[in-house]
Amino acid sequence: MTAPQLNRKLILEEPQRVPDGAGGHALTWVVKGTLWAAVEAGSGRERAGESVTVSAVVYRITVRGASQGAPSRPKPEQRLRDGARLFRITAVAEADAAGRYLTCFATEEVLS
Repeated sequence: MTAPQLNRKLILEEPQRVPDGAGGHALTWVVKGTLWAAVEAGSGRERAGESVTVSAVVYRITVRGASQGAPSRPKPEQRLRDGARLFRITAVAEADAAGRYLTCFATEEVLS
């Protein structure tokens, strides 16, 4: 495997429920760390909602490997942030047999 060009700085975030003061919960995002990544766009699709159109693109995002349970290891339900862009992680797999890199399968949704 050729080493990927990890040239994009992404922020790893995890959802956290916090009390909203009215008996319910609000969802906030907590920063878990910074990861350097290679980001490759895949296929996209568009669907019409009631008042907006949602475009979704699937991405393969490669980051350095981390052992199971390490806080720096991405997992589904987390997201990666690049400024205002958000990539929701749907799955994570080892990119090579030695576990030097991980592939995060993620989706970016854009309202238009």
